[in-house]
Amino acid sequence: MKSKFKQPYFARLAAYANGLWGSETAVMTLLAICVGAGTGFGVVVFRQVLDFILAQTVYGIGETQPLMILLLPALGGILTALWMHFASREGEIGLGVAGIMEAVALHSGRIALRGSIARVVGAIFTVGLGGSAGPEDPSVQIGATLGSQVAQHLKLSPPRVKTLVGCGAAAGIGAAFNAPIAGIFFAIEIILGEFSGAAIGWVVLAAVAGAVVSQSFLGSAPAFVIPAYELRSPAELGLYLLLGLAAAFTAVLYIFLLERIEALFKRLRAPNALKPALGGLAVGALAFWGATEIMGPGYQAIGVVLRGGIHNAGFLLLLVALKLVATPLTIGSGGQGGLFAPSLFLGAMLGAGLGSLAQIIWGQTIAPPPAYGLVGMGAVLAGAIHAPITGLMLPFEMTQDYRIILPLMFAVVVSSVMSRLLARESVYTQKLKQRGVDLRGQRDINLMSSLRVQDAMTPVAELRVARADDSLTTLVNAFEQTTHHGFVVLNKTNELFGVVTLTDLETALAKRASAQTIAEICTTNVVTVFPDETLDDALRHFGAMDVGRVPVVTRRNPRQVVGLLRRGDIINAYSRALLRTHARETHHERLRLQAAAGAEMFEFQIGEADNAAGKRLKDLKLPEECVIVAIRRGSRTLAPRGNSLIAAGDNLIVLSAPAQQETLRRLLGARVDA
Repeated sequence: MKSKFKQPYFARLAAYANGLWGSETAVMTLLAICVGAGTGFGVVVFRQVLDFILAQTVYGIGETQPLMILLLPALGGILTALWMHFASREGEIGLGVAGIMEAVALHSGRIALRGSIARVVGAIFTVGLGGSAGPEDPSVQIGATLGSQVAQHLKLSPPRVKTLVGCGAAAGIGAAFNAPIAGIFFAIEIILGEFSGAAIGWVVLAAVAGAVVSQSFLGSAPAFVIPAYELRSPAELGLYLLLGLAAAFTAVLYIFLLERIEALFKRLRAPNALKPALGGLAVGALAFWGATEIMGPGYQAIGVVLRGGIHNAGFLLLLVALKLVATPLTIGSGGQGGLFAPSLFLGAMLGAGLGSLAQIIWGQTIAPPPAYGLVGMGAVLAGAIHAPITGLMLPFEMTQDYRIILPLMFAVVVSSVMSRLLARESVYTQKLKQRGVDLRGQRDINLMSSLRVQDAMTPVAELRVARADDSLTTLVNAFEQTTHHGFVVLNKTNELFGVVTLTDLETALAKRASAQTIAEICTTNVVTVFPDETLDDALRHFGAMDVGRVPVVTRRNPRQVVGLLRRGDIINAYSRALLRTHARETHHERLRLQAAAGAEMFEFQIGEADNAAGKRLKDLKLPEECVIVAIRRGSRTLAPRGNSLIAAGDNLIVLSAPAQQETLRRLLGARVDA
């Protein structure tokens, strides 16, 4: 009797378990919790290592040997550059929050594991040795990469890959700040970019799991323990309005300096491995002669300000100015780290500084300066990342104080609206914009911004060049022997002398001038471009100067010609890139369609003697398991209809069950190219 009872029970239990595992909801729930918990543990390890290094260097050696403050960030830059050179690969998708956004929007959530590990370790070198950056973006990197890798190894669909990336990002913020709600909204506003009922539940679970694991190791106390602050009078909303406006201008300036200083380091003629060290040295100088509070994430300084430990308005606003420069120097030079913590630092110092000035005028009738510092944190963050809900929830969760929520909401909305009016891009999307990526309309990469001059130019070895001392007769012969309308002119040392065009020659001959050599008629004041410039930038030179060709020169020697860029070269390069992009998209869509339909895509070429030639599509009597998706006729792609006439030379794109291939072959009488 006992065995008869147990056997059906365990059989039913096993059947239930199999059914549960086969449920997408159950699987995604389990994966979301695992990704969240794994992210929480990864963030704990990362933060413990980072805090240990900070304690030994900036707060240890830096305090006992002040001169080391000048050198520590430079050392961090050197170590970061060397590490990134050997540990990362060029062009990996998913590096940093901006890269994660691009991966989710354009690459089905696929994030490179090697590059992510390189970036997280690089952040330990940069931030741990005093670079002005934060640990939150690397925390997001840990979670997003874990979610992406788990989903890819389990071969989940692209929507589920993206969802697990969002789960990891939410858990990263939740674990880093002990703020799961802010993590949820960060994932929705920044990473996923949309609200989805099914995905939100899994993101919530991951954020909670990440925060629980983090609290188990780091404790459940709020990130900043502060006294109770509240709105003392509705009239104070005027001051919070001014704070919101000031926060918006600060956020916009932050975005602007990040873009400009990064561009400055790109143009700097120095080895890439040396640039982070130069940026670190500049940060060390700002800290040594300015204030050491700008080094690292700045959490200690934020805590002191929020507890009312600093009242000097001038010093607080000086910290804002120093941090506005130090963080772009760190990140723009190639250092690794996050932009989140610097935004909070800027907001805390700005708010407390303005609050101190206001208290000088109105005294104790208004809230104390730290209350304005707390509001400023959310306002600058919202303006910098263009995520108002995240900017609202993060300071609230970090302090666990509800009483300041009304002025916080007001200032965050003001800052968010104004910053969007003043700056179209956020600190994250401006980095994507530099690579030609626009996520607003979910458009693909702007090809002209992704192609380099070296991809399109004609190399100098393949060019026919003119010499400055050649005669005009030689130039006439050169134009007659080629179809070119202009030549690069070199001097005796093979350096750029100028450009001569057919128009220059015709003008000289028409005027019957006494010129004898090319040097006398060519244009010597010519526009040049560099091989690593984008075609988008090169086109501006063409438009501004109304020229048809531009010499390509090296950055180290602006007179050394390495190629020539013509309008036709740009068109050809763009066409090739467009064809590659179209082919890649078609291939991905074909794979997606095949997987969704449980069928395979085949291409049938119709010959003159084949059965299908000259027939209409409706007369072929195809099996129900076969669908003709498209008809390729020469360079055109036609949408198939019942009355569509099939001609010899057509290629039929057919979606079919594998078992129907032989039937199709007999009906169409064509060879099958899989």
